[in-house]
Amino acid sequence: MIELRAIREQREEMETRLKSRDATIDLAGIVALDERRRDLISQVETLKADRNQGSQEVGRRKRAGEDASELLTHLSEVSDRIAALDDELREAQGEIDGLLARLPNVPDPSVPVGGKTDFVVLKTVGEPPNPGFPVRHHLELAEEKGILDFTRAARIAGARFPMYIGAAARLEMALIQFMYFHHANRGYVPVLPPFLANSQSFYVSSQLPKFEDDIYRCERDDLYLNPTAESLLVNLHRDEILESDELPKEYVAYTPCFRREAGSYGEEERGLIRVHQFNKVEMFKFTTPESSYQELDNIIADAESVLSALGLHYRIVLLATEDMAQQAAKTVDLEVYLPGQGRYYEVSSCSNCEAFQARRGNIRYRPEPKAKPEFVHTLNGSGLATSRLMAAILENNQQEDGSVRIPEVLRPLVGAETL
Repeated sequence: MIELRAIREQREEMETRLKSRDATIDLAGIVALDERRRDLISQVETLKADRNQGSQEVGRRKRAGEDASELLTHLSEVSDRIAALDDELREAQGEIDGLLARLPNVPDPSVPVGGKTDFVVLKTVGEPPNPGFPVRHHLELAEEKGILDFTRAARIAGARFPMYIGAAARLEMALIQFMYFHHANRGYVPVLPPFLANSQSFYVSSQLPKFEDDIYRCERDDLYLNPTAESLLVNLHRDEILESDELPKEYVAYTPCFRREAGSYGEEERGLIRVHQFNKVEMFKFTTPESSYQELDNIIADAESVLSALGLHYRIVLLATEDMAQQAAKTVDLEVYLPGQGRYYEVSSCSNCEAFQARRGNIRYRPEPKAKPEFVHTLNGSGLATSRLMAAILENNQQEDGSVRIPEVLRPLVGAETL
């Protein structure tokens, strides 16, 4: 959430930067409500001072044996007016909070302005494979091998739910285990969180209230299915005050992820490219504001280390303003190349959310002992999502005879060299 004071004091700058994310954003409503709120506060404070002074006068008159009935009537009217203004104040504050909750984060100045095609390629590692034979789409190859079965999965759950069978199930579990322990061995504290969370948790992570239609809800229990472990991990220290020497706090979690992915998608997004359920290993950090952008570089490097270990060609891109998640101030994606489609797909998204989520979750730290607490910065990064990694392995490691070479680091877990 953006700080109201920042909007009040830097309205023009804030509005310009926010419009680079969404041209329809207009801060006039928030500013007007804030002015109304402050006027109400002033009126309430004046009336309370009047009431306090009157109460003292009532006491004096009673001690002096004087009549205080007229003053008591006035004070009763003042109390009624204070109560009415308090109701107006709560209503105005509620409207402000509702509007603030739907605003995206202010983009960092280094983020390019634009939409999905306005990203900047920061780095390319390796070259696209050139095997000398036509590379088949991962879905075609996997269904022929009997290791992916979307037909039976649809019978069980519906369209766009994957089902891994045999060697693919072994490879999927190998990817999860390898990545989870890979990051744990690099210093991240391993976590296995609940796969559901309450509405307050999703408010802190910024899925609610704006994106409620994109997530699965268990209405009877008012719980939501996890769309990414970021939604869970950001709440680990909700309403806590950390000490500066505890930071950065670094966590890694494995969860299945569930997303409605509403809308229609083309032929290029069939198979494992866009599904309602997938597995992901997620990195998450709580840092000081001064170190958060260095930690963003670190979390990107940690995600890169997985792709390097798997021997995959990839590139790193800086997303433009309109393509970032609501909570992000800056986002860098890692994309693998799928030769079966001749294009890149994101397998890791690494973001610095600065104090946006911390302000929603009241997550603070003390810069030094006994100092006034300040909001931490939060960062997240996929480490990585398995579904597109599976597609990348099937397409990039294809052999001419139709077999698929398993990355060397996964072979002990899979128990084979090829699929």
